[in-house]
Amino acid sequence: MKLFTKKRVVLFLLFIFPLICFLLLSTGQNNFTKLPIVTERVLDVSTIDETNTVKLYDKVSIICFLGNDIDKNKSRLFNLNQKIYKEFIDNKKFQIIGIYPLGKEVEANNVKKQLGAFTDMKKWNFIAASDENILKLYNSFETNEELINLGSAKAFLVDKGVNLRGRLDEKEVLFGYDMNSVAELKDKLKDDVNVLYYEYYAAFKERNKNKAERKI
Repeated sequence: MKLFTKKRVVLFLLFIFPLICFLLLSTGQNNFTKLPIVTERVLDVSTIDETNTVKLYDKVSIICFLGNDIDKNKSRLFNLNQKIYKEFIDNKKFQIIGIYPLGKEVEANNVKKQLGAFTDMKKWNFIAASDENILKLYNSFETNEELINLGSAKAFLVDKGVNLRGRLDEKEVLFGYDMNSVAELKDKLKDDVNVLYYEYYAAFKERNKNKAERKI
C-alpha cells in the first residue's frame, strides 16, 4: 500500500499542515516579530470629529486623507476596499476612516455610494474636518511626507493604543501604505494588520494564563 497517495497529500496540505502551523503559533511564547510603532500616541480623530461618533482608541484603524480632489482618490479607495476592507470586515473593532475637508460632503457621499454598491459600509467612516484640523491630525503622525492639497496616496495603520504602526529597516521607515499599489496593500498592509491582530491575541492569551496561574 502506498504511504503517500495523491489524495493523502492533498488532505495533508489542505487540513493537517495548516493545523500544525496554527498549533506552533498558538503555543509559542513571543516567537513572532511585533509590528513596529513608528509614531507614538498620534492625535485621536475624536478630537476633530464634530459628530463625536468616531474614535481611534481601542480600535484597529486604517486612516486615509482624501483631500480636496476626492475623485482623484476614488480608485485608491476601491483598491483599499477590495484588498483590505473585505478581508477584515468581520474582525472585531476594525474600521477604515476617510478624512476630507469641510465643503466636500457631496463628493464624499458620492464615493460612499459607489463603494456601497460593492460592500457593506458598516465599518467605513467618513469625517469632515477643517483644513486646520486635518493638518493637525496628519502632523501628529510625524511622517516624512507632506499632504498634497490635504490628501495623500497613503493609508495609515493605527493600533488600539492610538500609535501609528509601520515598518522599520536600515534604509527607511514605512509610515503609510501606497493605495495605488495593489501589491503593497496585499503583501504589506494585509500582513501587518494580521500581525497586529495576532499581537492582541497573544497578549489576551498571556493575560488569561497569568490569571489561571494566580488562582492555583
